[in-house]
Amino acid sequence: MRFFKAAILAGTVAVIAATSAFAADVKIGFVVKQPEEPWFQDEWKFAEVAAKEKGFTLVKIGAEDGEKVQSAIDNLGAQGAQGFIICTPDVKLGPGIVAKAEANQLKLMTVDDRLVGADGNPLEDVAHMGISATKIGEAVGQAISDEVKKRGWNPAEVGVIRVSYDQLPTAVDRVEGALSVLKANGFAAANIFDAPQAKTDTEAALNASTTVLNKNAGIKQWVAVGLNDEAVLGAVRATESVGIAAENVVGVGIGGADSAINEFKKPTATGFFGTVIISPKRHGYETALNMYEWIANGKEPEKLILTAGQLALRDDYQAVRKDLGIE
Repeated sequence: MRFFKAAILAGTVAVIAATSAFAADVKIGFVVKQPEEPWFQDEWKFAEVAAKEKGFTLVKIGAEDGEKVQSAIDNLGAQGAQGFIICTPDVKLGPGIVAKAEANQLKLMTVDDRLVGADGNPLEDVAHMGISATKIGEAVGQAISDEVKKRGWNPAEVGVIRVSYDQLPTAVDRVEGALSVLKANGFAAANIFDAPQAKTDTEAALNASTTVLNKNAGIKQWVAVGLNDEAVLGAVRATESVGIAAENVVGVGIGGADSAINEFKKPTATGFFGTVIISPKRHGYETALNMYEWIANGKEPEKLILTAGQLALRDDYQAVRKDLGIE
């Protein structure tokens, strides 16, 4: 009996040891298009939590253009990785990314931005975790409409800065979602002005928005929508630069980035009224965990997982962040 007990114990220990050894051999890449951005830093941070929990190696790579994406995938293949998660700098790179992943025998998942094929349609065979962009945009539009009504403004006389980055489908969906709600609440289409960004950062948004404001100096009250917090912050900075008071501006961003939180922490309220916070926790932790389960246990992830956001304002952002698992 002692012999059988010892054999069972030895077998159990062997299984645990083998499982641990296998986990240590699992290597997963996490490739992002703008590694300096707080959102992607947070995604990496939460992916590392999954790596520590499961014992696999996480390889973080920044790839700002198509050439670097190709190099990153080859690099992962050479390192012996089994799969990777990517937020690509250009969704039209989809077919090339799929082909390169297959050539390196790597499992592929995307996050944030969904790959498209030559016909412009999503590559539905590639597992993706993204944001319900239209609904989040609608939340932005509703928050702005509610605040404009609260302030007693006439929506038909309010200027709308549409900070745009139309080469990115999710950017279009977010902004158009916001504008659909604004129009339904009485904002005039003639007072919606395009401010195209060269890049998705605050400086590019500031430059584009300043041009709009200078051309429409007769409008005294403004609201701003855009792809992310940085886009709306750029528009707010532009209103400040041309002398429009904060009480005459309502900007609602998307993301809940550090830049938005820092704006809320300022002693005096600015025109940056709120942000729809998207939790990077799921996008980093859950995608990494799903990839691990796929590699280790053959459990394929769902083909499409969409996450939602929650409106945060200057006086409640800490509670919202806590609810979303960010603090």
